[in-house]
Amino acid sequence: MPLERVLFAIDRDDESEFDDLVDAAVDVAGPADATVALLYVFRTDDYEAVLEEMEVDVTTDELTPDEVAARHERVRAVADELEARNIDHEIHATVGGDPATQVVRRADQLDADALVVGGRERSPAGKAIFGDRSQQILLNASCPVVYVNRD
Repeated sequence: MPLERVLFAIDRDDESEFDDLVDAAVDVAGPADATVALLYVFRTDDYEAVLEEMEVDVTTDELTPDEVAARHERVRAVADELEARNIDHEIHATVGGDPATQVVRRADQLDADALVVGGRERSPAGKAIFGDRSQQILLNASCPVVYVNRD
């Protein structure tokens, strides 16, 4: 099965590990000359704050979440790094909802051949209390998942 599209999911918690995540996405996509579908997962309050920061008038401007993500400085930094490494990429976004569910859903919609996600190690009690998005993605994704530890 050829590798054509790698979904690379990031959110604000991944900011300090962008280099490791980009390295993993390049390691997966590069040899296959696959496109990286960069997915930024906005929490609803973050999305609204970004719109305000960008001075977007939601009553008159008709920007899609994908377009907002493409203008977001964190996303641009990752996209610029992919470009510098000669990796074809496209930018997508989700807003609100359960992040793990959104990533799995978008991976299916985009027909991703692989996923790259970051996460941090949690104790069993921490997982029970706070949940673990990466674990939910690993368990529910319909394609292979590359997990990058954020510790």
